[in-house]
Amino acid sequence: MSLPVSESAGDALDVLSRFRVEFYECLYARADALFELTDAILCKDGPVQTLVDLSLEAEHRRGHGALYQALNTGWAEPARLRSLLASLPVPRAVDGRIVLAVDVSTWLRPDAETSPDRLFCHVYGRGRSKDQFIPGWPYSFVAVLESGPTSWCRLLDAARLGPADDAAAVTAAQLRNVMQGLIAAGHWSKGTPELLIVAAAGYDLARLAHLLGDLPVEVCGRLRSDRVLARDPAPHNAHPRPGRPRMHGAPFALARPATWGDPQTETRTDTTRYGAATAQAWDRLHPRLTRRSAWITDQNAELPVLHGLVVRLTVERLPGGRDPDAVWLWSSRPGVDRSHVDQLWRSYLRRFDLEHTFRLLKQTLGWTVPKLRDPAAADLWTTPIIAVHTQLWLARPAAQDLRRPWERPLPADKLTPARVRRGFRNIRAKAARPAAAPKPSRPGPGRPRGSINRTKAPRHTPGKTVKRAETLDQHYGRTG
Repeated sequence: MSLPVSESAGDALDVLSRFRVEFYECLYARADALFELTDAILCKDGPVQTLVDLSLEAEHRRGHGALYQALNTGWAEPARLRSLLASLPVPRAVDGRIVLAVDVSTWLRPDAETSPDRLFCHVYGRGRSKDQFIPGWPYSFVAVLESGPTSWCRLLDAARLGPADDAAAVTAAQLRNVMQGLIAAGHWSKGTPELLIVAAAGYDLARLAHLLGDLPVEVCGRLRSDRVLARDPAPHNAHPRPGRPRMHGAPFALARPATWGDPQTETRTDTTRYGAATAQAWDRLHPRLTRRSAWITDQNAELPVLHGLVVRLTVERLPGGRDPDAVWLWSSRPGVDRSHVDQLWRSYLRRFDLEHTFRLLKQTLGWTVPKLRDPAAADLWTTPIIAVHTQLWLARPAAQDLRRPWERPLPADKLTPARVRRGFRNIRAKAARPAAAPKPSRPGPGRPRGSINRTKAPRHTPGKTVKRAETLDQHYGRTG
């Protein structure tokens, strides 16, 4: 993938200025305060540690009261912002393909009993069996990936998962909106390669591919090592039996090599860090779906048979002398072309660049720093965070390497997001600043001195509020 923005610093500033003006137009309420809050995040020296400190930045010309009022009463048009993000240049693969990554990052709020819509978020702990479930707000992010060793990606959308939401359905709707924006912006047309979506092992890949079956996409993700898939059954005429023809053939158990058989294709790539990387592929394997949980539909409808490609990736060694484990991938597009197999596992490994973005959002830009009570305010706060990351991505050609004495120098096209942000104050002086100057006003009277707030905020219990039917009988109310 190549960097889509122009190599000229002047052209990059023009694109950045246009984005800033159109982003300002997406803010329908408290636009000036929200826009200057975005500039304060961009120009602050060091990481954002408290929300109120942003009001002390020179770029934020309003008081701390306006900052909190903007988050509590402001509004940004999500559809218009999504279209704006999709209209910008996007990275592409060598063959012109767009690779999208989808993943969930959590905003933990364990002690916020007065905050609604919290879910139990899975958090990895140090050591074996140290995982925890902590209340918080999970957000689903969609980003465009780049190639090569980089910590960059292009964020396109973020959606919070609520207690009554189906994660697969929300993710599919989110991806559908993003893809429609990319198609409307001219990034895809008939005759060009399909968009590739890479996901982690926690996603229901088969259902995601089924929900997006009418779009030009290919879904690829990791499978758990204990999954069992099925081959196509033998022709009905070969073994005539009374009754209905079989839907599933011989099993393909990932944990039992005896069920694999010979792969249809095998590729080998030499890497500098992991040694030889071997990818084996088996074509036209499908998961065995049952009428439970998410696949409960019309009782007379047939469950789909979703053929795909299974790839087993192994490496020669891992850093630290650890024993390498095989990585199993499933793609919704059958076909054992060697270049296709190589692109799948390379694109999946690039999915981990999104983790660098999550760390930047949390540790540097302060995405999870504010102690906001209302989830709507948290959604609004996420909007300037995405705008900040997008402006850093657009300002890369115009940025200078303001490195610390102990840091290594980097080429202009290899600057990290933190280094680009370090010099953004100089870039902002040359870019458009559509926010209006603040008007003088008097502060409100506030609460009378000596009075006590006797109205207690309601408490909310975290967790799911909607339980799906587990069986077909429960779904249709049959008692036996």
